[in-house]
Amino acid sequence: MQTQLTTGRPTPPVPGGRRRDRGDHLTSRRETVRDRLTPLWLLSPAMIVIGTLTIVPVLLLVASSFTDYDQRSLFTGAFDLVGLRQYLEVFSDAEFWWATILTVAFTVAMVAATIIVGMAVAQLLTRCSRPVRHVVTVVLVLAWAMPNVASSVVWTWLFQPGYGVVNWLLEQLVVFGDTSYLDWRQSPVLAFLSVWLLVVWQAVPFVALTLYAAQTQIPAELLEAARLDGAGEWRMYRSIVLRILRPTLLLLVVLSTIWDFNVFNQIWLVTQGGPDGATTTLGVYTYRTAFVSFGIGKGAAISTVTTVLLLILTMIYVRRLVRSGEEL
Repeated sequence: MQTQLTTGRPTPPVPGGRRRDRGDHLTSRRETVRDRLTPLWLLSPAMIVIGTLTIVPVLLLVASSFTDYDQRSLFTGAFDLVGLRQYLEVFSDAEFWWATILTVAFTVAMVAATIIVGMAVAQLLTRCSRPVRHVVTVVLVLAWAMPNVASSVVWTWLFQPGYGVVNWLLEQLVVFGDTSYLDWRQSPVLAFLSVWLLVVWQAVPFVALTLYAAQTQIPAELLEAARLDGAGEWRMYRSIVLRILRPTLLLLVVLSTIWDFNVFNQIWLVTQGGPDGATTTLGVYTYRTAFVSFGIGKGAAISTVTTVLLLILTMIYVRRLVRSGEEL
């Protein structure tokens, strides 16, 4: 440009300029491909682990559901392909449908109670003082971090007839009569209630702390402006807080549905599916079929159906989650 201004003549093209432009173009393409492949290389260890521990077992599970794999196959390795026979037996089994209905009812009851109680605890955490908040947070984390097996065993002690603390407390209330020798596992309603309380008690800390963390990110200016306009506490919570927390709530509903739908340890350790199948969910029914009756092929079919049901529910909730995020 400077040469053109001083001499008035255009600057001659640089020899090989077109070749250098092509080289720059190829270099940029290589950099683009490298930038696209770099995340895949970084994710490859995690993808290998997930594929080994999740995808491969699922494929083996689906393959086993088309066989007559049983106790004999465990020792001889011999089995036959039976096609859809296992699925036909599962769908024609009345116990399977009863377990499915019970699992859905169980999941709805546990998820609803967990979300409601978790929302209440999260709201209380925003109102209490800092020392009290720290103490409550530590207690919630300890309750959530306790292993399922240990908490289930302790839970059976609490509800044990004769020396259980819960029976003793109910007797002190002088409302339910003599409950010292009340056996919760012998009543369908009480067995369901004891497992429900255990699962909700373990799930509330995660929901409460997650909602509290999300609620602390709400701008204080919004609440202050609503308060100046004369809105009450309940109106602010319903119109502002819940609206902002909607994506978080939907995500928690998805996770709670998956976890509660697959609950097994607590039910098996507390009631073992009794009495008379009153707490026999799909998890307990699958375990009994595959590892008690050694109908491994049929158990694999039940697990496959359960996985498909969870995928459908998850897809529905994720779609709503995406829509709620777009609306916000």
